[in-house]
Amino acid sequence: MTRRPARRTTRSTRATVGLAAAALSMSVLAACGGGGGKPTLNWYINPDGQDTLNALAKSCSTDDYTIKIQLLPSSATDQRTQLARRLAAKDSSTDLMSLDPVFVPEFANANWLLPFEGELADQVLDDDVLKGAGETVTWEDKVVAAPQWANTQVLWYRKSLAQAAGLDMTQPVTWDQVIDAAADNDGTVGVQANKYEAYVVWINSLIQGAGGNILDPETVEDGRDAKVTIDSKAGEDAAAVIEKLAKSGATQPDFTTSNEGTSLGRMFPENGAGEFMTNWTFVYKNYEGLIGKPGGPKDEAELGDLGFARYPQTVQGEESKPPIGGIDIGVGAYSKHPELAQQAAVCVTSAQAQTDLAVNEGLMPSRQSVYGSDELKEAYPAELLTLWSESVDSGGPRPKSAFYSQVSSAIQSRWHSPTSVGPSTPAKSAAFLEAVLSGKALL
Repeated sequence: MTRRPARRTTRSTRATVGLAAAALSMSVLAACGGGGGKPTLNWYINPDGQDTLNALAKSCSTDDYTIKIQLLPSSATDQRTQLARRLAAKDSSTDLMSLDPVFVPEFANANWLLPFEGELADQVLDDDVLKGAGETVTWEDKVVAAPQWANTQVLWYRKSLAQAAGLDMTQPVTWDQVIDAAADNDGTVGVQANKYEAYVVWINSLIQGAGGNILDPETVEDGRDAKVTIDSKAGEDAAAVIEKLAKSGATQPDFTTSNEGTSLGRMFPENGAGEFMTNWTFVYKNYEGLIGKPGGPKDEAELGDLGFARYPQTVQGEESKPPIGGIDIGVGAYSKHPELAQQAAVCVTSAQAQTDLAVNEGLMPSRQSVYGSDELKEAYPAELLTLWSESVDSGGPRPKSAFYSQVSSAIQSRWHSPTSVGPSTPAKSAAFLEAVLSGKALL
């Protein structure tokens, strides 16, 4: 478990919060006097889990406010762009935001997020929050968002394929072993290697799994002055995995444009051994809902051939670092109703809210206690719940940088196509990333 870090609360910060609270009190009084009626809080969400999020907006609305859903684009990049434009313009109608964790540092650094203080901060980031999820909502010792749901990747595979390869999946396996097992037994390896964010997720996890980082964690919050550390033995180990897969014969036909959905249909082919695939938590419910349908298992027995294990090791004997994703709820710094918006954020990230998202949508909890709930135990295999919670708790987040969008784009530009990755790739990407951060190169 993780504990919330000590917060540096300045006198000016307390004054700002006090003024916001005073302004809120006056606006509520005006509404009671017939001014504008009950306040509406706009909650900008991404498309994942819309049905349950709409239900949460309704159940978390109170006599004091109504939560109204506003839908963001499907692309994470477009979501960031739309919210950034609103907040840069000091839009007072942006009350709640569903944020990809990698955007939290950028928004917090720009002072676009209203930090949670005192008891509220203790409530949204207590000891029940898994470490990997908790690390995504702090910035400069402040709690700037509330973890709603956590995502992580595991290794999905056909048990029959692993058995044919002689792999003991009760023990940690390496990327080398997985690639060899697939190549030698007419299987494939499914990854996300298109030129987009999920490819950086893979690269980052490979590097962290070898004991390194894209940026030095001690300097990552220094923005453009962060130390670039991708040119390292860990970077070379990561590149070696990608190069091996590219040359192995175990790649899928769309390897260079693969995404989270493209490899799903290769787990249960009509003819063939199936695959090993690294992918997010939605996979289980996806296949469970496809029994007897195209792309899914033909029956319950074939679904039983679906296995899951810890994310593969980059280096044998060194613990893997599964990716961390999910959604954090931020409160807009320019909201007309900051206090009410933070109350609403607490409600939509509660244990019950996380339970509903997990059971109904396959969006897994950021709280350890929810994994032990009766509802989740009924919906998922117990060993899978344990694997997910352990992966979130010990996984590796992407660089916690206010310039993450530039970092990601720079990595993509030098590591794509995956068929061109080799021993020199880490050095080339380090040089370009340093030039981008220093303003000497443009993306």
